[in-house]
Amino acid sequence: MLAVVVSTLVVWQSAALVLLGIRLWPGRTRRPPAPPHPGEIVDTTVSVIVTTLNEAERLSPCLAGLRAQGRPLLEVLVVDSRSTDGTRALVEAAAVLDPRIRLLTDDPLPPGWVGKVWALEHGLRAAQGEWVLGIDADTEPRPGLVAGAVSAARDAGCAVASFSPMFAAQTGWEQLIQPALLLTLVYRGGAVGADADPERVLANGQCFLARRDVLRRHGGYAAARASFADDVTLARHLARRGERVGFLDGSRLYRVRSYRSAREMWREWGRSLDLRQATSGARQWGDVAYLIAVQGLPLLVLLTLAIAARTGELSRAARLLAVVNGALLAVHLLLLRPLSRSYERAGPTFWMSWLADPMAVARIVLSTVRRRRQWRGRRY
Repeated sequence: MLAVVVSTLVVWQSAALVLLGIRLWPGRTRRPPAPPHPGEIVDTTVSVIVTTLNEAERLSPCLAGLRAQGRPLLEVLVVDSRSTDGTRALVEAAAVLDPRIRLLTDDPLPPGWVGKVWALEHGLRAAQGEWVLGIDADTEPRPGLVAGAVSAARDAGCAVASFSPMFAAQTGWEQLIQPALLLTLVYRGGAVGADADPERVLANGQCFLARRDVLRRHGGYAAARASFADDVTLARHLARRGERVGFLDGSRLYRVRSYRSAREMWREWGRSLDLRQATSGARQWGDVAYLIAVQGLPLLVLLTLAIAARTGELSRAARLLAVVNGALLAVHLLLLRPLSRSYERAGPTFWMSWLADPMAVARIVLSTVRRRRQWRGRRY
């Protein structure tokens, strides 16, 4: 019986290792990080949409960074969902300093919509720019972000592009857990910036740029109205309809401190990491099985084999299993170097994040099995 289990694991994980290699291979020619644009772009306009709900503690750096943007920024539409913590006063004060900033209040949330997505739709209906750039309230834009994002999207030939961030000010526990969680996305979607199957496209709603006419032609944000992974759901919806969608490295464009603790990261980000609303049921469970094979099992299998080797000689199949799992663990270790460039300071626990691989996959399994009911202070 044990021999059958070992042989099954060898076949299953070997196939998963080959698939992982195929997905990561295009990353060898990935684009370098998009730089902030040093000047202004005068032949187009951009409407920035920032959605808020009680973001007073995190919004000020975002507004300050947006005020520092030059052309093509036309307007900053802050769509607030009736905050009660001083968010609106912050926006009103910023609007006095920069008339491009406007405070809007979205209509009451309709049935079937997630709050953030409804606020984005409200902003889209008011936007006047040729491009629409969704920016999360917890981001810190660098000067030249808006022009740099437009320039990068044009260079890549994309009508839609989102940008990965520079992760900043993380605790040791966050740096232990977050890279392992992040790699669950890389393992499923492939290398950042690589052309992908529409069903594998990834996106980041913290900095999501699209041509306004493209969004409106394809129904605005309605395709993602019920999704907790609205960015990926929308990107895949647009990719399926023939639009070129890019996921580019934006680590030079903005920094972000999304969560206040590892516990909050585990709870909040884990609820959207499964990409449940962006993926068919069969593919979702196929991804779960794949992640278990390539990321959840290697450390556990290697530890088990190391203990077994102390009590007797390993069979040929067991030695082959050790090689396969060693290769899978090596993939994580090799990815840490390029991944570290997206961290403002990669501390000691970042380099130990492979220890959290089983836990990261367990989080994906948990959120796949358990339906989410609450998100960013709202209950659905």
